[in-house]
Amino acid sequence: MTLVKRSMTELLGTFWLVLGGCGSAVLAAAFPDVGIGLLGVALAFGLTVLTMAFAIGHISGCHLNPAVSFGLWVGGRFPARELPAYIIAQVAGGVIAAALLYFIASGKPGFELASGLAANGYGEHSPGGYSMISGLVCEIVMTAMFILIIMGATDKRAPAGMAPIAIGLGLTLIHLISIPVTNTSVNPARSTGPAVIMGSWALQQLWLFWLAPLVGAALGGLTYRWLGKEDH
Repeated sequence: MTLVKRSMTELLGTFWLVLGGCGSAVLAAAFPDVGIGLLGVALAFGLTVLTMAFAIGHISGCHLNPAVSFGLWVGGRFPARELPAYIIAQVAGGVIAAALLYFIASGKPGFELASGLAANGYGEHSPGGYSMISGLVCEIVMTAMFILIIMGATDKRAPAGMAPIAIGLGLTLIHLISIPVTNTSVNPARSTGPAVIMGSWALQQLWLFWLAPLVGAALGGLTYRWLGKEDH
């Protein structure tokens, strides 16, 4: 597949990830009687990745996340020359999804953008009121473990065909742990979409949700590169 086709596939996949994950929180929250809660939102993110991994993994690798692409590069699984195209496509997909989500959500009387589009935040904008340092450490660790899961599950020595399940369940667990802390990013594209549409504090705090996932991705990629290397 050409880089153009693979990049467009990443755009589409990231669009679905942000629309499915953030949409489950924003649109369900508009109806408290059918609110899906923490577990439901975590499952929504996990299921979107799982389904897209089966649908487009054979085309683009189904990164759907600048941190994943970066971590795979650090881990020796992805060429540096393709990083810009993938990352631009992923961010574009996230922004388009957030814009569509805002359009849909704003069709309900009384909706206010200030109530959020499942944006990521720390301090007073953390769901549980966690500090910036707590958010930073949480995002680094969660992203590092996510990259470890991805690289391990897609290793040629791992059971064939099971990677999407392991990755989807891994992302679900990550959300269950970190939604109270930062609303869970581990994905700069997922964070950028809502932040661009919301502006204000979400855009001001966006730096953390680029820095922490990229640092975590580098740590995860380097760790698996060492752990997974066959000894001779």
